[in-house]
Amino acid sequence: MSKHLNHCNSSSAVYGLGMIGAAIYYISHATSFWMGVIGLLKAIIWPAFLTFEIFQYLNL
Repeated sequence: MSKHLNHCNSSSAVYGLGMIGAAIYYISHATSFWMGVIGLLKAIIWPAFLTFEIFQYLNL
């Protein structure tokens, strides 16, 4: 059981760090306030884009 909990915590940490990194990237490249807001939204859902591209690459 503790193995499952460690896996869950580590994947949450990786997602959180990825989200913070994506938010910093998108906000630093924003040219206006609303582009920054859109960047924050993109940072939240970046795994969906990544998964879609991987599945498309693998022809699944």
